[in-house]
Amino acid sequence: MILRLLTSSIRPRLPSFTAGTLLSPLRLAPVPTGSNPISWFSTTTGRQLAAQVGSKSPPGRIYDVSTNVVKDVMLFKYDNPKFFRMLNIFAISQFLFWGYLTHFAYTTLKDAPVPETEHPEELAWYQKINLGENKYRNGIAIMSFFIGYGILFASWMFTLRSVRFLILRKGGAQVSVVTYGPFGRNRIMDVPVRCISAQESREAARVTIPIKIKDRSFFYVLDKRGEFFNNRLYDYTVGMRRKLD
Repeated sequence: MILRLLTSSIRPRLPSFTAGTLLSPLRLAPVPTGSNPISWFSTTTGRQLAAQVGSKSPPGRIYDVSTNVVKDVMLFKYDNPKFFRMLNIFAISQFLFWGYLTHFAYTTLKDAPVPETEHPEELAWYQKINLGENKYRNGIAIMSFFIGYGILFASWMFTLRSVRFLILRKGGAQVSVVTYGPFGRNRIMDVPVRCISAQESREAARVTIPIKIKDRSFFYVLDKRGEFFNNRLYDYTVGMRRKLD
């Protein structure tokens, strides 16, 4: 009994057909009496019956997805304008702060030589540094400027590369990529589907899905907290990994 249960559990499941479905074509055109069944199936009538029986197989394979849509279809949406507004306010305030520090360091620091003493080793390390010396003053000014500019650049690039909407256009040949803008206005561009390559699948990505668009610098980002409206259509259009020449 145990052996019979194990055998039935591992037996491959084949498509089920009723006897009437398989034999109904043969009732209409039976094999001629006295002929070889194998040679008869090689005739035109036999091939037609074989094709008719084969068409009864279960349809709807997983890879049968039509991307030729009759109207615009929303694929992805991540609507979080408040976060990007706060991010850009922070970036602008940091740029202004570090810019002021740049101006202050370049114009205010004065040359104050280290006083000469009989025992210079007794001075603290900060007493041995003349911040008004050109190399220190210019170094502080340049470093402050690049810190402020780097924060602003990183924040704006992250905003410009964060996808808000993905819309598959009518016909399925192009995708409208809508991203956030630094000042609250959306940026929209139409890209051919063949020019988009996803670096990770929806299932494999944990936080974000980076996608590469041909002739565009940096990656565009899909936040996994967003909503995918048509998973299979996304997987067969934007979600595919392509080789961009």
